[in-house]
Amino acid sequence: MNVAIRAESEAPAGMPPEEWAIRCDLAALYRLVAHHRMTDLIYTHISARIPGPDHHFLINRYGVLFHEMRASDLVKIDLDGNVLEDEPQSRRVNAAGFTIHSAIHRAREDLTCVVHTHTAAGIAVSCQKHGLLPISQHALKFYGGISTHGYEGVALDLDERDRLVADLGPTNKAMILLNHGLLVGGRTIPEAWNGIYYLERACQAQIAALSGGAELVFPPEEVRLKTAAQFNGPHTLTHAQFAWESALPLIEGQGRDWRS
Repeated sequence: MNVAIRAESEAPAGMPPEEWAIRCDLAALYRLVAHHRMTDLIYTHISARIPGPDHHFLINRYGVLFHEMRASDLVKIDLDGNVLEDEPQSRRVNAAGFTIHSAIHRAREDLTCVVHTHTAAGIAVSCQKHGLLPISQHALKFYGGISTHGYEGVALDLDERDRLVADLGPTNKAMILLNHGLLVGGRTIPEAWNGIYYLERACQAQIAALSGGAELVFPPEEVRLKTAAQFNGPHTLTHAQFAWESALPLIEGQGRDWRS
């Protein structure tokens, strides 16, 4: 995150600076998702793990709209769903959000941030049997690296966590939740933002291309593999950070301060 922006906000007394920095970045991500119209009222979730052996993570306080999210609105919970803050009764989290995000944070220590959305384009692609088609540059970022998970109803059954993790696999960072929406993880918050932005745009492009009714053009297999490798090379985190810092000014001055 831009150092000049982060420096404007000090960690509250008793909170480690590292946790406050993650809270500020995560609140910014919520607002960026809102800015790009990827929200679904108070539903869907974004989470970020706090460093340490306990796998504690931050998720939205249920009922706060994404465009109003502040660092202090985020709720710290453990893998059993226990709220680890004062006045836990007033800091509710959505049960379905806990199920999905705790599954990923428990199993994939490489993914520190997880984004789940219910956008029109994402839901539409999740309802198509062929899944994400390799027809756009945006889609090729995920070629050979996107999973699917079958719909089991609203994610309230904790047993579903094992199936979510098994379907995501040990290395993929993106997954289509069939008949439901999209899920992306990142090694950093900027990488998660970059992933969900590209996946959403890929879904939008696919729905637009299919609606035209003309025959689609598919790049050759060797080009698909080459493009995926180009997107996911050693520079990935650096480019994601550049994109993140360039996006932050979009949410400056919106309503309540997200760094509070």
